[in-house]
Amino acid sequence: MVAIFICFIIFNLLAFFVPKKLTPIEIYATSFFAYAYGMTTDVILDLHYNLYGYFQEGFQWLSLLAITMYFPSISFLFLNFYPFTKNSRKKLGYILSWTIFSVVFEWFAVKTDFFYYNGWNLLYSTMVYPVIFLVLLVNVKIVRSIITKK
Repeated sequence: MVAIFICFIIFNLLAFFVPKKLTPIEIYATSFFAYAYGMTTDVILDLHYNLYGYFQEGFQWLSLLAITMYFPSISFLFLNFYPFTKNSRKKLGYILSWTIFSVVFEWFAVKTDFFYYNGWNLLYSTMVYPVIFLVLLVNVKIVRSIITKK
């Protein structure tokens, strides 16, 4: 479990120190969206349907801390380096690369007992991660359209 939190600290340090390609309002809006999106998904799939969870069944403060550290930093890193101006092949490759990273990281989280399955499995995650990344992209495009309407 300590290894997972070290990873979260590294993700947050990377997010803080990498050169920013997103504007401050895009970072702010997409980070809060990622947090809300992740929390909503977890409340439904974890707490309501009990398909997976953090540490053990039910709510834990430590899992809330982990979610707060993970969702915004990873979504920022994904969006900050997304190849918005490249061709579709590069964009697809980027999404697939992040999907592979996410599946490997989830596998690691399960192996360290940070995360557990109770009806969920890595195959489901492999299918869901590209959708999650596409939703994040749609959200940043909405944020950008709102900004340009000023």
